Amino acid sequence: MSRARQDSSTLNPLLILAGVILLLYFARAVLIPFAFALALTFLLAPMVAWLQKLGLRRLPAVTLAIIVSLAALVALGSIVSRQLLKVADDLPKYRLNIRNKIDALHYRPDSALGRATESLKEINNEISETGTAPANTPKAAGQSTAALPVQIVTPAASGLAYLREAFIPLTVPLGMAGMILIFTVFILIKQEDLRNRFLRLAGVGQLHAMTLALDDAGRRISRYLGLQILVNACYGVCFGVGLFLIGIPNATLWGVIAGILRIVPYAGALTAAVFPFILALAVFNGWGPPLLVALLYLLLEFVAANAVEPWLYGAHTGISSLALLVTTVFWTLLWGWAGLMLAIPLTVCVIVLGRHVPRLSFLHILLGDETALSLEAQFYQRLLALDQEDARTIATTFLKEHSLTSLYDQVLVPALTLAEQDRHKGALDETRESFLYLSISEIVSELAVYRPNEIATKPRMFRPRWASKAQPALPSEDAQPEPSTVRIFCLAANDQADEIASSMLAQLLERAGHGVVSLPASPAVHEALTHVLPEQHDVICISALPPFAFAQASALCQRIRIQLPQIKILVGIWGFPSDLDKAAERFGSTRPDRIVATLAQAVEQIANWH
Repeated sequence: MSRARQDSSTLNPLLILAGVILLLYFARAVLIPFAFALALTFLLAPMVAWLQKLGLRRLPAVTLAIIVSLAALVALGSIVSRQLLKVADDLPKYRLNIRNKIDALHYRPDSALGRATESLKEINNEISETGTAPANTPKAAGQSTAALPVQIVTPAASGLAYLREAFIPLTVPLGMAGMILIFTVFILIKQEDLRNRFLRLAGVGQLHAMTLALDDAGRRISRYLGLQILVNACYGVCFGVGLFLIGIPNATLWGVIAGILRIVPYAGALTAAVFPFILALAVFNGWGPPLLVALLYLLLEFVAANAVEPWLYGAHTGISSLALLVTTVFWTLLWGWAGLMLAIPLTVCVIVLGRHVPRLSFLHILLGDETALSLEAQFYQRLLALDQEDARTIATTFLKEHSLTSLYDQVLVPALTLAEQDRHKGALDETRESFLYLSISEIVSELAVYRPNEIATKPRMFRPRWASKAQPALPSEDAQPEPSTVRIFCLAANDQADEIASSMLAQLLERAGHGVVSLPASPAVHEALTHVLPEQHDVICISALPPFAFAQASALCQRIRIQLPQIKILVGIWGFPSDLDKAAERFGSTRPDRIVATLAQAVEQIANWH
């Protein structure tokens, strides 16, 4: 019964997603203009809010914002149209250059390519004649062989028919434009009412999550659209200036067209570059200016796509680069050119839903730009795959920007915790368990000679890449500490994982100048302490990985407290997620002097004691 419920809970989000995709496809005639209207609403909402701050009411502010936007659009369209007509009028002047370019592209008949092409044509003609040769049939007496010519005469169209044929292709885009305008005005006027209705539809229990989702989606889409306008404007200016320096006529026009068409991902900028390229072929005699136009386009696209847009868009959209490409193809197949233009805003909405709706979290994982696995999980996974070199690379890369203490606290100790959880569940086989603990022990041992500002010569671990971009470490790791007469006894509470964590602590304490005595995990560890005879000012540190070593740490602490009542005891419950004061209560009357959750806290506490 529970298995069936689990399967149904897994399938429900997929069924919902399939139903949503079908709805998006079959209702696209209404949803496409509505999606465009939502995008325009996010773009015009700041202007409406600014006009309201000036004292206008909602309806006049929306009306004025729409009028200003339409006026700017009409003015821009008229200017571009006049410039395009002027370019079309000038094209006949360059007819000779165009003909010369076409002739230059043709191959000579006496060349190798020309002879090969003629041979292929002859073979094709022979095959066609063989396959279509008519049979010799006798003709009937008096049968005429001449064919009568047939001519179809189309009657002259009337004025109304001509107008109808001219305006029929425009009805669909004009109708969509009208629907987009109506939806935009309605959404801007009734924005608060629509928001409240959506929240009520989601339910009072989801009020907090849906409020966060709406705010997150609105903020991300508004910032993206604003940044896109800024980037496209700068792109158009750079493109126009470059064309002007090359000598292309009407360079300003082509810059404006490039800035406008670049709204369409991938295809827009390429389409904008085709026109000046063709014009360069027509105007100039040589091939230099057309090649310069192509190089200008490639350079601007390379800089914009690989430097500017990831830097500006990445933090505001939250879409990974691969997911952006996949979703662009998906929305284009679903909605055509409209899906191509709306791919990024729609994908942002999907990712926001995945972030704030638990049952759709797989969408955020698949499409978002956040790391799918945490660093400690990546480190642990590479060791599970028996790939010690990749795990070592993760550690070395982390050390380039962080201290050794941070590496232990944030990567290695959490990886050990994951290993302990899998081991106690029986998910680790003996081979992987031995390999994992041995690999981490080797890495920790090799790190004993690591110095942030030196290129160590240890061949396996410390290659020259270690210190190529290493930043200064914490003072405790970089400075030469004064030797201490106090001894620190590092004990493991239970098993090998606790021993590895104890060796990390011992290594950090030695780097801080303390004398350290490491003792392995053993039932007779209290007898070993008797032989080394700790003094009153010494410190005993017990390392334990929760939750499985907690009981052993408590029992070991009690035995030591009974045997050495005056000595200071520090217990490290590494990565303990809860309140440490509650953890101290579990030790009873023989609680330690201090309980810490990180190696950094342990080093700091011992430094405070001595």
